[in-house]
Amino acid sequence: MITYVKKLLQSTSKKKIALATGGFLALSGMTGYASYEWTKETVMLYTNGKEQKVRTHANTVAELLKEQNIQLKHGDFISPSPKTKIVDHLTVKWEASKPIVLVVDGVEKRLRTTAKTVKDVLHIQQIQLRDYDEISPNVDEKVKDNMKIVISKAFPITLNDGGKQQQVWSTSTTVADFLAKQHITLRELDRVQPKLNDMIQPNTKINIVRVEKVTDVVEEPVNYTVVKKKDARLEKGKQKVISEGEKGLVAKQYEVILENGKEVSRKLIKTETIKPSKSRIVAIGTKQPPRILASRGSSEVAEELYVIATAYTAYCGGCSGTTATGINLRSNPNAKVIAVDPRVIPLGTKVYVEGYGYAVAADTGANVRGYKIDVFFPNKSTAYRWGTKRVKIKILK
Repeated sequence: MITYVKKLLQSTSKKKIALATGGFLALSGMTGYASYEWTKETVMLYTNGKEQKVRTHANTVAELLKEQNIQLKHGDFISPSPKTKIVDHLTVKWEASKPIVLVVDGVEKRLRTTAKTVKDVLHIQQIQLRDYDEISPNVDEKVKDNMKIVISKAFPITLNDGGKQQQVWSTSTTVADFLAKQHITLRELDRVQPKLNDMIQPNTKINIVRVEKVTDVVEEPVNYTVVKKKDARLEKGKQKVISEGEKGLVAKQYEVILENGKEVSRKLIKTETIKPSKSRIVAIGTKQPPRILASRGSSEVAEELYVIATAYTAYCGGCSGTTATGINLRSNPNAKVIAVDPRVIPLGTKVYVEGYGYAVAADTGANVRGYKIDVFFPNKSTAYRWGTKRVKIKILK
């Protein structure tokens, strides 16, 4: 019994010692933890715009980010710099960058950015857009992961459309694409140079020839034909119009090719008679007139006088070929005729002219005045040989 009590007392004493020792250790641990926490710095951390209060033993901003499992990448926004030492109540801002693809005139560039909009990206990359440059997506579009921004810089092009030339700005790659963006439509016959599939470069000249095929109807007069009919009742050498001719009218249809409004070819494709022409009918005399010769049988002279005699033909300038009394000298080249002043020698008078022979006064002349006559010869050479001379003329009864 005594032994049991001793054992019990020993056991109780050991427990008290153990409890006392455990309490001391616990108190020491709590004191150490409190001391550890008390030495931490308080930092305001903003991650992608979200605020949180962080207590840390990190020495630098970079260590703080590592504690927060934030891996800093190129292009991320961090303020202050990663090397900045941590102090109490420091404000740290971090914003993750987004990967994007920037393509300028076909040259691709991959980068990361914290820009909020496409416009911000252009500002950061120092890219200035001009009036005719093209960009996709719109500059106000918000930046997203793996966004592709395509910029096409405009360059000058000389455009000649149907003869009207102007300078325009373009970002197109081919002639066809350029025309589409300019809202220019080619018709079936139009031509363009360079070809539609050709690539265009700055200062390329694009020439469009506007080709039209039109129909032109032209009304033209048609001359009448002259039909000559022999008439035995009409004296030879004389003509008489039996029926006046009338011009006809035809419509000619042409296929006309125009280039830039100017005619380059014309082809007759159809002729249609609107009004037929009517022939002019002329009667041609075939009746032989009596041979006109002065009578050689009469030798009675009523009068003799001297005159100045010149010569003429039926084809002289201003001559009609027909005498004042109606004799057609062209049809009767062998006729013996003189032109006289009727006040001196009446028309129809038979005469004998020295060096010429028997003749009849059957014609007059503008220059035949007073004692002057003009003798008829069938050709100019004979008339020239006659010349001008003073001759005796006999007036026959």
